[in-house]
Amino acid sequence: MVVTTYEQMALDRQLCFALHAASRAVTRAYGPLLARAGLTYPQYVTMLTLWERPSEPMTVGELGGRLRFETGTLTPLLKRLEALGYVRRARDRADERRVLVELTERGLALRDELATVPSEIVQASGLDLDDIADLRQRLVELVHHLDAGAPVPPST
Repeated sequence: MVVTTYEQMALDRQLCFALHAASRAVTRAYGPLLARAGLTYPQYVTMLTLWERPSEPMTVGELGGRLRFETGTLTPLLKRLEALGYVRRARDRADERRVLVELTERGLALRDELATVPSEIVQASGLDLDDIADLRQRLVELVHHLDAGAPVPPST
C-alpha cells in the first residue's frame, strides 16, 4: 500500500494524536477513582513515587526527574499535597538548597485506601494484563528512543 505525503498527514494516522487521546482518556478514567482522596492524577503519580520508598525522603529534584515534571509544576502540586496532610516538605539540613519531601502517616495510609485503583483501571481499560504489560513496555521503549538514550526502566 502506497501512502502519499498528504495522506500521511491525516490526523488519524498520527502516533502523537493517538498517544494524546489515549493519555487524556486514561487520565480521565482515574478522576473518579482519585476523587475519594481529593487527588488529581499528577498528585497521584507523585504519591506513587513516594510510596516506592516510603521511609526515605526524596528531594524535589529527584521527584521531578522521576516524574518528568518541571519544578514550576511540582512545587504547587507538593504544596497542595502538604495542605491535604499527605506529605511534609523541609529544607535538607546538610544542604539548605535542597527541599526534602516525605510521606506523613496519613500519606502512607492513603496507599492502602487507593490500593484498588490499578486493578480498577485495568478493568476499565478492557485489556488483559498481558496486553497492558506489552503496551506499557512498548511505550517505555518509545520514550527511551525519543529521549535518545535515557535508561529503560525494567518491566514489572
